[in-house]
Amino acid sequence: MSRTVLNCGYVPLIDSAPLIIARELGFAAEEGLDLNLVRQPSWSALRDMLALGHLDAAQMLSPMPVAMSLGLGGLPAKIDSLMGLSVNGTVFGVSQKLAGDLGPVPFGDPHALLRALAGRGRGPLRVGVPFPFSMHRLLLSYWTQSAPDLAVEVVTVPPPRMADAVADGHVGAFWVGEPWGSAIVGRGVGSILMAGRHVWGFAPEKVLAARHDWIADNPDPTRHLMRAVYQSARWLDIEKNKPLAVEILGRSEHLNLSQEVIEPALTGLLTLTQGGTPQRIDQFLMFHNHAASFPWRSQAAWIAARLGADAAGIERAKQCFRSDLYRANLGPIGADLPGASEKVEGAIAEKTAVASSRGQMILAPDAFFNGRMFDFSASSDQ
Repeated sequence: MSRTVLNCGYVPLIDSAPLIIARELGFAAEEGLDLNLVRQPSWSALRDMLALGHLDAAQMLSPMPVAMSLGLGGLPAKIDSLMGLSVNGTVFGVSQKLAGDLGPVPFGDPHALLRALAGRGRGPLRVGVPFPFSMHRLLLSYWTQSAPDLAVEVVTVPPPRMADAVADGHVGAFWVGEPWGSAIVGRGVGSILMAGRHVWGFAPEKVLAARHDWIADNPDPTRHLMRAVYQSARWLDIEKNKPLAVEILGRSEHLNLSQEVIEPALTGLLTLTQGGTPQRIDQFLMFHNHAASFPWRSQAAWIAARLGADAAGIERAKQCFRSDLYRANLGPIGADLPGASEKVEGAIAEKTAVASSRGQMILAPDAFFNGRMFDFSASSDQ
């Protein structure tokens, strides 16, 4: 039986795992798809390939579909987020030189870290991030706005080049997705001081995206792709499957990295500085659990607001997170669906049961570091 060929772009990061596993373990084949994974050197290259129609779908940073749909940066295009690929999974750290200047800072304390950075008494802090329209950049600006005396200069660095940028002094700090934070630590050129989840407990990191018109013209391939990725993400969040996932991701045609660099993200056990003892970070990276793959429209609204959108732009952003397709395409295969497609972001302090299509589902804590909440259904923030 012939299969439908889908060209899907990705950047070599741990959170491309749902796409890689969907191909390698046959979830895509079971849906009648030949999933051709097309590795991209940078987010800008991937963006342009998707916008120009050279890719059918792509792994994207969660703000990218919103930014493109709002006409911000590069090629404007109407891009939809079909579902989440990952939640959290990023780290913030500094060069070894800067770490020495800062002195001891408690890991995972964003307030203490801000005070230390603001008090270092020098020029702007140069921070490497992988793309201007990234959750890394949005969390960085949201976090550092609490320290008005801290001047920050943001430098765009493709993830595979981040370790070199830290090593040669091009940047003094970095906010990057795994495995590149662990690669920086492994080279002995930097230390990890907090995870992205310490700023926002449940930040949408990567999404599965496609052009709005392609989705409309290809309802069956869209449905089959979403189902394959959903099954893959569920498989990835089962603990006993992680060793095999590490082995598959490390292959040369995928991430081409050692298992020692890949494993920390999947287990949540990160080494923060060279030679240190690994430390467990709760909720470090999720693919499926706690509705991690659901495209919450309130998260799209938060992204749009941080990008400076007005009320009309926020509504447009909500529409490009396709919770409607998630429900239509995944409900029939038994996916547990939250009762609503929006929520108050930052309101969940501990694991909480909410209404779902199968009775109840457990949502994970999603608090912001400063205790704020964002209710976009009321067009206000608290």
